[in-house]
Amino acid sequence: PFNFPLNLVCHKIGPAIAAGNSVIHKPASKTPLTSLILGEILLEAGLPKEALNIVICSAEDAENYLVKNPLIRKISFTGSKLIGERIASNAGLKKLSMELGSNSGVIIDENTDIDKAVSAVKVGAFGYSGQVCIHCQRAYVHESVYKEFREKIVSAANSLVIGDPLESGTDIGPMIDEREIVRVKSWIEEAESQGAKVLCGGEREGFVFKPTVVENVTEEMKIVKDETFGPTLALIPFNDFKDAVSKLNNSIYGLQAGVFTENVRNAYYAIDNLDVGGVMINDVPTFRIDLMPYGGLKSSGYGREGPKYAVEEMTEIKCVRFHL
Repeated sequence: PFNFPLNLVCHKIGPAIAAGNSVIHKPASKTPLTSLILGEILLEAGLPKEALNIVICSAEDAENYLVKNPLIRKISFTGSKLIGERIASNAGLKKLSMELGSNSGVIIDENTDIDKAVSAVKVGAFGYSGQVCIHCQRAYVHESVYKEFREKIVSAANSLVIGDPLESGTDIGPMIDEREIVRVKSWIEEAESQGAKVLCGGEREGFVFKPTVVENVTEEMKIVKDETFGPTLALIPFNDFKDAVSKLNNSIYGLQAGVFTENVRNAYYAIDNLDVGGVMINDVPTFRIDLMPYGGLKSSGYGREGPKYAVEEMTEIKCVRFHL
C-alpha cells in the first residue's frame, strides 16, 4: 500500500527470495516509483532478473492476469478488506496471506502512568496522519482517569506541528489525496450529527487533516467500527476492565491492541482474551518491529509477516522417505 511503499514491499520480497521463489510485485497505484527504484537496486546488487518482476497495472488486470493465473502459487497482499475478499474469491486454491487493516484500540487502565500513555497514544493515533493499518483509533479509558487523559491528549494533539514532512520539525503532513481527506471529514461530520463531540481538530488545512479527538461516540459510528485511516481518536470511558476488553473485541477486525496497566492480572487477562493478532502491554497497537510475527485475526486477515514467519508462509512442506 501507499503508506510504506518501501518497507512493506521488503517485508514480502525479501522472505520470498530467501525461500527460493521468484516474485511478481504489483505496487500500490498511488506510489509505484519506490518499487521501481528498489527493483533497479536489487538488479544492480546481482539478483537474477528472472527472480523479480514489477508490474504496474490496473486492479482489473492484476485480478485477471495475476490473481487468477494458475502458474502463481502464493499471493501475499496488504490492503483493504474489500480488495482482500475479492482476491480470496478469485484465487482458487492458491496459498494466501492477507493483512487487511483494522480499527485498532488501546485500553488505558486505572493507576497507570497517564503521561506515558498520552505520549504513546499521540504518536499511535496521529503519526503518518493516521494512515497506518495499526493506527490507534479507539481509546478505552478508565473513568477514574478519563478526564485527565482527555485533557492531556487534546493538548498533545493541538501541540502537533503541521507542515512539510521533509522538515524535521513537522509532526503532521498531508494525507495521500483529496478523496481521503473528504472521506475522513465526512465521517467526522456524520458522527457529530449522531451525537459525538469533537474536542479538537475535525477540520482540514490544505491537504492536511488536523489531529482529531472525539468523545460521546457509539459503536455504530464509522469512526469507531470502520477503519478511518486518518488522524482520528475516539475516546470511550469504562469502569470495568473486562468490559473494556469486551468492547475492544466488538469489531470485525483484530490486528493489534494496546493495554496500559500496572495490574499484572489485567495484563494477562487482556493477553488471554483480546481477539487480536498482537497485544502490546504498556504500548500502543501501532508498535511493530520487522522481526515480530505480525498479522491479524477475523477481517484483519490471516498469515504472518516477519522474516521467519513469512518464509514459512512462502514455502511448502514436503515429506520424503528413503526405503533402502
